[in-house]
Amino acid sequence: MIARRGPVLAVLAVVLAGCGAESGPSGPPPGAVLPEPVPTVRSTPPAGSTAGEAAAVPVYYVADTPAGPRLQREFHRVPSDDRASAAVREMLAEPTGTDPDYHSYWPSGTTLRTPVRVEGTTIVVDLAGADGAPPSPGLAELTVQQLVFTVQGALQSADPVRILVDGKPVARLWGTVPTAEPVRRGDDYALRSLVQIDGPADGAVVGREVEVTGEAAVFEATVLWQVLRDGAVVRSGVTSTSEGQRFAPFAFTVALAPGDYVVRVLEDDVSGGEGRPVLTDDKSVTVRG
Repeated sequence: MIARRGPVLAVLAVVLAGCGAESGPSGPPPGAVLPEPVPTVRSTPPAGSTAGEAAAVPVYYVADTPAGPRLQREFHRVPSDDRASAAVREMLAEPTGTDPDYHSYWPSGTTLRTPVRVEGTTIVVDLAGADGAPPSPGLAELTVQQLVFTVQGALQSADPVRILVDGKPVARLWGTVPTAEPVRRGDDYALRSLVQIDGPADGAVVGREVEVTGEAAVFEATVLWQVLRDGAVVRSGVTSTSEGQRFAPFAFTVALAPGDYVVRVLEDDVSGGEGRPVLTDDKSVTVRG
């Protein structure tokens, strides 16, 4: 059994992110023109990883944001010989991720019935217990996309996902989400939070030089950051992604005295308050040393 609360890695997002999004409605801030995501398909393990070793895979969850529910991810360490199956099991193992703000709304008791397999150009995920108490209607489609993003990210594939329940196809999962045909990945810009901290993990104990890494799709590559202590902002700054208006990695380092902090990243509000609420991501950390 995979250890559910193992380390969550801070891995450069360029390795696994954006594995082929389909077009769809998007929600950028007013004035920001976001291009369509470019599919990225890798068939080999990331550099430094070999068969049989542990690998870092993105596991997606649903997070409440000021702009409504969105997908956020954590990197979990799993055996690399079947990272897709391991990633799905991680996603189903607990009602939240390591970050308690990240939720999984799959019915309690849902499990992976057989290992994930690829048939031609289709990924097949066979679940058991998925016909239990369904998510609320407003979360059902996003919950299915949580699975699609997770298994595609683990396989680094843009192939659509056929969902089976107890070995059989289901016309509509929970009576609401069409699953008779393989499910394609939705629009990253509409479904994911546009700012994401990959490291440090929530609850991490770190040294005084705190390196923060993540991924964002933000206007003019601008990511704002804050460090809070007891609810008050004690440090703040600006960093940049490697490419504007696409999901791209960012990194910055901030020196902090020992203590408990919240590290936050957020979009720059190019609309001046006239657009949708700004998206953010927070991680609680303890600084020692």
